[in-house]
Amino acid sequence: MKAIIIHGGVRVYGKLKENPERVDELRKAVKMGYETLIEGGSALDAVEASVRYMEDSPLFNAGYGSSLNILGEVELDASIMDGRSLRAGAVGGVKGVRHAITLARAIMEETPHILLVGEGARKFASIIGMEVNEDLVYEARKQLYEAYMKGVGKKGFPSYLPSPELIRNYLADTVGAVAVDDKGRLAAATSTGGIMMKLPGRVGDSAIIGAGTYANEAGACSGTGVGEAAMKVLGAKQVVDLISEGTHPQKAVEEVLRRLWEKTKTPFGFIAIDREGNIGYAHSGVGLWYAFSKGGVIEAHVERRRVKVEE
Repeated sequence: MKAIIIHGGVRVYGKLKENPERVDELRKAVKMGYETLIEGGSALDAVEASVRYMEDSPLFNAGYGSSLNILGEVELDASIMDGRSLRAGAVGGVKGVRHAITLARAIMEETPHILLVGEGARKFASIIGMEVNEDLVYEARKQLYEAYMKGVGKKGFPSYLPSPELIRNYLADTVGAVAVDDKGRLAAATSTGGIMMKLPGRVGDSAIIGAGTYANEAGACSGTGVGEAAMKVLGAKQVVDLISEGTHPQKAVEEVLRRLWEKTKTPFGFIAIDREGNIGYAHSGVGLWYAFSKGGVIEAHVERRRVKVEE
C-alpha cells in the first residue's frame, strides 16, 4: 500500500505552543507527497516533493526557514536514500541553495559519491544548474539571532560557543519524510538548517546516512532532534534494522528512542514506515510535528505523548 509520513521537527525542550498554520503546512506538504505517489511517482519522488515544500516554508527549519549559525549565516544539511538500491546522496554545510534535498538527490544520481560539503557542494549545485546565491535569511530568524547576540556577555547568559543551555533554549526543527510506493519501494529524506548558533561548518545527523536518514527494502526512517545524539548511535539505521527483523515501525521507533536516551540522555524524534505501509512516529521530548497520508486519508497533528524513558 502506498503511504507517506512526514515530520516538521521535534521540540526537545521548553514549551510547545499551538500553531495551526504550521499544522496546515504539514498537511499541504504530505498531500503533495501522496499526490506524487497517486500520479505514479516513486517513493523517492514523493519524499523529495514533501521535503521541498517544507524547504519553501519559513515555518520550518529547512531551506528558507533555516536557523542561523553563529555568524548569522544559513548552512544547510540534507540527505536522501533509496531503500531498494541503497543508493544515497547527502549535502552538508552548503550555502545559498534553497532545496538541499534536491541537491542531495543529484549527488546520489549524478556522481559516484554520497556526501558533498561546503563550497564543493555549492559548486556542484551550480554545475547542474541550481541557484546557488539565494538569500535564505528569514526575517524572524534574523530577529531571534540579533536578540541573542545582544545578550552575549551578560551575567547568566550562554557564551558565543554552543552550550547545553544554548541548545535547550534555541534548538530549532528539522524536516523529513519516508514513503512506500505501489511497487513496495521505500525511501527516506531529511533536510535542516541545523541548530541555531552552531559553529560554522558544523554538520549534523541530517547529512549522515544511518544517523538521521536510512532506508532499505524493509523500512525507512527519518530523525529529528540534537543531531550529535543520533550520530553516536546511528539512530535511523537502528530503527530500520528492527523493522527488517519484523518489528512494527511504531514499536521500532519507540525502542530506539529509549536506547538513544539510555546512551545519550538526549530527547529525539523519529518517523518510520515499512513496505506494507505501516507507520510509526514518536519522540522523547516535548512534541513532534507530523502528518501522514495513506488510503486517501490525510492527518496532521502535534504528538505530545512522550515515550517513557529512564530519567
